[in-house]
Amino acid sequence: MLPALAQFRVEVSGVGLTQLPIALVPFKGQDASPQKISEIVQADLERSGQFRGVDASGQALDEASRPDLALWRQRTADSLVVGSVTRLADGRFDVRFRLWDVVRGQDLGGQSYTVPQGDLRLASHRIADYVYEKLTGDKGIFSTRIAYVTKGGSRYSLWVADADGENAQAALASPEPIISPVWSSNGQQLAYVSFESRKPVVYVHNVASGQRRLLANFRGSNSAPAWAPDGGSLAVTLSRDGGSQLYTIPASGGEPRRLTQSASIDTEPVYSADGSTIYFVSDRGGAPQIYKMGASGGAPTRVTFSGTYNISPSVSGDGRWLAYISRVGGAFKLHVMELATGNVSAITDTSADESPSFAPNSKLIVYATHLQGREALMTTTLDGKIKARLAGQGGDIREPDWGPFQKQ
Repeated sequence: MLPALAQFRVEVSGVGLTQLPIALVPFKGQDASPQKISEIVQADLERSGQFRGVDASGQALDEASRPDLALWRQRTADSLVVGSVTRLADGRFDVRFRLWDVVRGQDLGGQSYTVPQGDLRLASHRIADYVYEKLTGDKGIFSTRIAYVTKGGSRYSLWVADADGENAQAALASPEPIISPVWSSNGQQLAYVSFESRKPVVYVHNVASGQRRLLANFRGSNSAPAWAPDGGSLAVTLSRDGGSQLYTIPASGGEPRRLTQSASIDTEPVYSADGSTIYFVSDRGGAPQIYKMGASGGAPTRVTFSGTYNISPSVSGDGRWLAYISRVGGAFKLHVMELATGNVSAITDTSADESPSFAPNSKLIVYATHLQGREALMTTTLDGKIKARLAGQGGDIREPDWGPFQKQ
C-alpha cells in the first residue's frame, strides 16, 4: 500500500451518543503533499470517539479564508478546520490551519508548523491535538507513541509507532522472544524482557539512541518490568529467591529490594500515576486476581472479585479506571473497572484480548486481539462504543504499551 494511502486503514466501528460534528476541508495544496493532512486529522478525531466527520466536499478554503459559517451550519457542522500545506524551497513543508466554532461564529485560533517531509504525519497529529483540546477541554493524545511487539516467522521485533499505528520504526529485532515493553514516564526509554540469553532478562532501551543496558539478570526469571512514575526505579518480578515475587530495582541498576513475601506467584506490577500504589496479579487466593499494595510493600488488598481469572492490570492516569483481562468461559476479554465503585464492564466482543494500556489522557485504551482470524491492534473508548483498528506491521502483533504525552 502506498504511504499516502495509509491513513485509510483506520476502521472505526460503533456510534457514540455525543459525538461532535466537525468538517475538515481538504487542506489547500495537500494534493501535491505526500500526506493528506486533513484526512489524518479526521481519522485521529474519529478514532477518539468524540467526533464524527461532516461532508466537506466542494469547498476550497485555507487558514486565511473567512468561511461562510451559515453554509456549514446547514451542513450540520459544529466546527470547521481549514488549512494549507506548502512545499518550501528547501524541501520542507509549511503547514498552517485554523479552527472555527460554527455555532458561535468564533475563530478558535490556529498554528503553523515548518517540518521536513518525514514529520508531516506528526504535524497532522499535533493539529488533531489542538482541535481536540480546544473542543473537549481534554489534552489530545494523537502525537504520542505506542510500542508493540511482532512475531514474524522466527523473528521478534519491537516497534515504536505513532498513536495511530503508522510510521513504525523498529527498535530491536531478535530470533528470541521479546515481551512486556513498557514506556518510562518521560517517553525516552523502554524497558522490556528479552530471551536472547535463553532465559528472561530485563533491559532498558534508549529510544532516541538505540542504546540499551541490562537491568535485571538474576538467577531464575526476570520479568514484567514497570516504571515508577518518577523514573528513578522499576518494579520487576524475580524468581531469584524461589517463587516469582515483586521487587524494586533502581533504574541505574543495582540490588533489588523485595516487596512481596508470599508462597504464591506475584507478577505483572503496575504503578498508580501518583506512584503511591502498585497493582499486581497474584494467585494467592487460588487463582489469578488483581491486588494492590503500597509502593514500598505492605499488606495487599484484593481488587477484582468478578470472574475467577483476572490478569494484565493497567491503571488510568487520572486514577479512576482499571483495565484488565478476564477469562470468561475460555475467552479472554477486556474489562474496565471504575475503581471508586468497583463497577465492572466488559467492553469487547472478541475472545483473545491481551495487554490493555491507557492513553495518557485516560480516554482510550489500546490492546491486542484477534479480529476476523488475524491479530490486530485496537483502540477503544472506555465504554466500548467506539473501536478502531490501528495500522500495524504484519505478523503476530502483541503487547502494546501507550507512551506518555510528548514534550513539544
